[in-house]
This record gives sequence, structure tokens and C-alpha cells, in this order.
Amino acid sequence: MRDNARDLEQELAWFAQMLDARLAAYVGTGADARPADDIPPPDLSGSTSWYARFLGHYQLSAGERLVLLLALIPHIRPQLLDVLWSRNQAVDRGFTEFGGVQGASHGGFLPTGETAAFLLAGDDLAARFALMGLFASDHVFARHAILQLAPVAPGEPLLSGALTLSREYVAWLTTGTEHKPNYNSEFPARLIGTRLDWDHLVLPSFTLTQLEEINHWLRHGRQLLYDWEMDAKLPPGFTALFHGPPGTGKTLSACLLGKHCGCDVYKIDLSMIVSKYIGETEKNLARIFDLAEHKQWILFFDEADALFGKRTRVDDAHDRYANQEVSFLLQRIEEFNGVAILASNIKANIDTAFLRRLHAVIHFPMPKPAERLRIWQGAFPAKARLAEAVDLERIAEAYELAGGAIMNVVRHASLQALSRDSDTILPDDVEEGIRRELRKEGRTV
Repeated sequence: MRDNARDLEQELAWFAQMLDARLAAYVGTGADARPADDIPPPDLSGSTSWYARFLGHYQLSAGERLVLLLALIPHIRPQLLDVLWSRNQAVDRGFTEFGGVQGASHGGFLPTGETAAFLLAGDDLAARFALMGLFASDHVFARHAILQLAPVAPGEPLLSGALTLSREYVAWLTTGTEHKPNYNSEFPARLIGTRLDWDHLVLPSFTLTQLEEINHWLRHGRQLLYDWEMDAKLPPGFTALFHGPPGTGKTLSACLLGKHCGCDVYKIDLSMIVSKYIGETEKNLARIFDLAEHKQWILFFDEADALFGKRTRVDDAHDRYANQEVSFLLQRIEEFNGVAILASNIKANIDTAFLRRLHAVIHFPMPKPAERLRIWQGAFPAKARLAEAVDLERIAEAYELAGGAIMNVVRHASLQALSRDSDTILPDDVEEGIRRELRKEGRTV
């Protein structure tokens, strides 16, 4: 953090010199001033700060560096741009050339593409046209979701949009830490994780083998795409379907993949994504994908049937829009540069065209008796004792329960023991817990 602050102080001093030189030239008072183009940026090649490493990694030019700084300044030293609020006395308003907009909450000058054009191009049309390349979709700023121009109203100039630096890069370029978005209406997803490890996950070998394929992609996907130059032949992300009964390990598997590959796992809140209003579901989901691009996140859609269900026969306008929605989601998730995992209790509920485009369809079956025994044996608290009459082998053989249901039984039985001020779990504690779980599923002992 201190190294970033030190280097940014040098950058801000350079920016201030550039701004002063450009303003002096513009108002005609800088005849003896040094031209802005002759002011070199600070040499940070020997610095180990995150900011300096970022500049070196992307090999940013002086112009790209200036635009990056311009977008960052409102976050770190907003008063530096106050001079651009100057009023043009001829028309009694701000100078069009300076650009800038007033924020909803921010009281300072928010730079726009016009501000960048003033600093880098002035009245030079060729330089202005060249500047547009900084905001093209193939520029590093866009490809890595670093910086963009905010959308403008139809028909308005592109450079009227405010310069927007992603919150993730604001955090990295200042504190050197990663920004983790909070759950809100703009980002209806929660960061999830687990303290468990692969040894706690009891699954058939064929399921574990397929999970390993996702693990390989998370670890080596970028190398495959870019070092082995397969990015023109393969889609940029990986999409999988986890299907099977509740409690069979779908969510835990997603968390473990993230934990062991160093990726954050975000569980999408579908109640805030799916809307009854036409077009709103697509917008809500697009915001999620846009924010997650290039972040090495895993997006986990539980009960994905609500979003990726089968298309229906078109009988009315509502059916037509519903089918268009599925088509949009199919296309958007296919273009996603990251890992998306859909979870469903029933594979048949997912649209068949969507299934064909998935990279992996992984079945999480109900555990067999031997697997249930392993779950039972590892489920109870270390401080608890099982009464001799608790026969886990018989219980595992007799009752078909998923891992999640077994943990519910263990919770109930353990609380019963604690309520007696005892550390011993009795057969009745376990049997009552099992009856509760079976009743929830409409079954009887």
C-alpha cells in the first residue's frame, strides 16, 4: 500500500504538470512553458509496487497511462481536477473542450472521454481520432475490463461518456488488494466458501473424475488459450451442469474447486435475477456477467431451472419473450470469460440446446450404502461419543439419505445430547433425526 502511494504521488505530480501545460497552451499564456508532449512520465521500472508492476505488465504508453490516471484521480485526489470547472465567460457555462460531468453524489469533476481528448489531443484531429482506439473493444482496457466510457444517450458523442475505472482496479491500483463486491441489487450474488477439504466430499469415482476436468481448466485454461494459442478455436470460459438430488454435494464441490484453485465462488441469488418484466432478467444477468469478466471467479447458479429451463411452444407473446430470454442466456453464458456452474435437481428440466453447449454435465447421485457409511463416520463432532448401540453400518444400509440430510440428522442428534448435558449420542437421538428427514421427503421409516 505504501509503495503504491509513493509511486502514485509521482504520477500525480506528472499529471499536474501535463494539465498545467495543456491549459497554458490552450489559453495562450504558456509561450515560455514546456510543451505537454515533452514532459516524460516518472520512471517506475525499478519499483515493485502493484501499480508499477501493472504498468510494466501491460506496457502502457504515456498516453494510456495518462488516461488511466485521469480515471483514477476522482478516487484519490479529486481536487486536482477542480480547475476544469472553469467557466467560459463567452457562453456563461463550462468549457465544452474540458468535458466532465457532475456525479449524483460526488461533488467534484468527473472526467469524460472529452477530458482525455483535451489532454492528449487538444485541437489535433488526427490525435483525437487515434485516442478513440483506447476505448475500442480490442484494447487492453476493454479486454481486461479495466476502464471504459460510460454509455451515452442515443445520438450523443461517444466521448461524452464518463471515464469509468472498475472497482477492482481502483482497489488494486491503490491499496494493492482485491475488491470483493458486496451483495446488493446491482450484484445479487454472495461469496461462498467452505472449511472442508476434498477428503470430506464422498462421491463416486466417475463424478470426481469429471470434477477434476474443471479443476484442470481453472489451473491451466489460460495457458491453453493464450500460451498454446487456442483462443481462436475454443470459447473463453467453461460451463458445467451439476445435477442430482438435494444434499449430494453440488454446492460443496463448487466451493472446493474455488478453494483449491484460488478462485472466489459467488452464488447467484435467482430471486433478484428473474423478473416478471420483459427484458429485465437479461439486464440483471448481464450485469453479473459483465462484472465477473476476467475475474477468475466461479459463478454458481443454484436451482438453475429458473433461468435455463426448457423453451416452450409459442402460444402467445409471453411464451415468445420467455424463449428469447433463454436464447439470450444461452448466448451470454457461452461468451462468458470465466467458469459458470449451474445446479439442478433434475437434468431434464434444463433446455436441451443449452445442454449440448455445456462443457461438462456431472451427475451427483444418491450415495450408495458404502458411501453413506463413510459420510456417517466422518459426520459426528470430535468431542461427541456414540453409544455402543449406535450401529452406523446398519443405519447406512437401511436408510437412503444424501449427505446433506445426514448432516441434518447429526445436527439434531448432537443438540439432543447437549440438551442433556451429555457428550454421548444415543440411538434414539439418531433415529429421531432420521425420521424427521424422511418425513420432510414424504417418506416414512
